[in-house]
Amino acid sequence: MPLAVAKGLTARLLCTLSLALLVTGGGAAAAETLSREERMELDLSEYRVTDTDAGYFDVEARMALLDDTDNSILLQLQDELETGPSCRQMLNFKPITTRGGIPGFYPNPEEWELATEPLFAFEDSVSVLAGSFVASGDTFYAECLVRFLHSWAEAKALTTFVFDPNDPQAWFAAESMIFAAAMAYSIVRPYVEGMEEERAEVEQWLHGLALQHSAFPGQPEESCCNNHFYRRALYASMIGVLVEDNELFRFGVSAIYSALHDMTEEGALPLEVSRGRRATHYQNYALSYLITNMQIIQRQGYDIFDLEYEGNNIHEAVDFLFRILGNPAALGDYAPLEQFTGFLRDPQYFTWMEIYLSRFDHPQMASFISRVRPTYNRSAGGFVTLYFMDPEAQQHVYLDEERKRTEAFRGLGN
Repeated sequence: MPLAVAKGLTARLLCTLSLALLVTGGGAAAAETLSREERMELDLSEYRVTDTDAGYFDVEARMALLDDTDNSILLQLQDELETGPSCRQMLNFKPITTRGGIPGFYPNPEEWELATEPLFAFEDSVSVLAGSFVASGDTFYAECLVRFLHSWAEAKALTTFVFDPNDPQAWFAAESMIFAAAMAYSIVRPYVEGMEEERAEVEQWLHGLALQHSAFPGQPEESCCNNHFYRRALYASMIGVLVEDNELFRFGVSAIYSALHDMTEEGALPLEVSRGRRATHYQNYALSYLITNMQIIQRQGYDIFDLEYEGNNIHEAVDFLFRILGNPAALGDYAPLEQFTGFLRDPQYFTWMEIYLSRFDHPQMASFISRVRPTYNRSAGGFVTLYFMDPEAQQHVYLDEERKRTEAFRGLGN
C-alpha cells in the first residue's frame, strides 16, 4: 500500500475514533478540528472586499422581479409589508445601553424568553423596515431604518455586555443583534440619499461592535469553533463588506474553511453532531449561518460555494443533513437515534434553504421547504422567501396548518 494512501486511511480512522470519543464524552476530537490558533494562521489574503454595496442579494433586480410577479406567495408578502411599521413608534424604542446576564435557554426557557424579548424586538424592527423597503420601494422605510440605527449608535447601544465564559448567553445574544442590523442596513444603504453623517456613525458603531464582540474567542472545543463561531463570522463578513475592512471580512471567510476542515467524510460537522438528541438540529443550525455567510462572500465575486478544502465541500454537509433527517439511523454512533425534531415546525430554521435553492437543485430540500414557506428569520436575513424564492418554485402556501405541521414533523425522507 502506498505511504500516502496509508496516511490517508490512518487520518480517517483517527478522525472517526476522535468523533466517537467526543460523542461519548471524550475530548479527542479537538485534535481533528481546526483550533482558533490554526485558523488564524490560514492565508486568506486573496479574499478582499470588492463591492461595499453588494449586500447579500441583488436588491434592485429583486425589486424589479417583484414589480412584475404574479406569484401569490410573493404578492401576499408584499401586501403585508408595503404598509410598513410606524417610524415614530420605532424611534421610540429605547436603545439597550446596559446588559446583564441572560439565563441559559435549555435550563430556563421561560426566563430566557423574558430576558431576550427586547433583543428580539430590535431584530424584528430592523428586518421589518428592510422588508418594507424592498416590498414597497419607498425610501421612507430605508431612511427610517438609518434613523433607527443611528439612535442606537448615538446611545452607544450594545457596547456594554456581560461576557462570562461559564455563562455566555449575553454574549451569544449580541451576535444575532449585530448581524440583524448589518444585513438589514446592507439592503437599504445604497438607496438612501444624503444622511451622510448618520450613515457614517451607524457604520462606525457596527464596525466597533464587530471588533469588540469578536475579540472574545469563546471556549476551546465549543463556542470558539462551533455554530457560534459561524454566527460571529456572519456579522464579520457583512460588516467587513460595509466598511471595507478586509481583515474582518477574512475572519468571516475563515469560518467556511474551518467548517470544511472539520467535516467528516460523511459530511457531519463534529461539534454539532456531538450534541446528543439535538445533533440533527445543530447540523441544520450551523448550515443556517454557513450558507448565509457564503452568500455574502459569493456576492463579492468568490466562488465560495464551489470551494473544496481538505477534500470537503459544503454540499456534503447539506446532503448529510438530509440523510439524517430522513433516517436518523444514518447518524450511526455519532448521536442517539431518538432525535429532537421540534425544530422542523419552525420556518426560521430554513431560510438558508431559500438561498441554497436559488443556486442549486435539491429535490428533497425543495419538497420540504414548500411545506414551511414563507420563511422569515428575524436576524439572519429577514424575509428570505421574499428576497430569494424563484416565483416558479411554488404558487401557494400550505393552507392546512395541521397537515403542514404533520408533514414537516415527519421528516424529510420522502
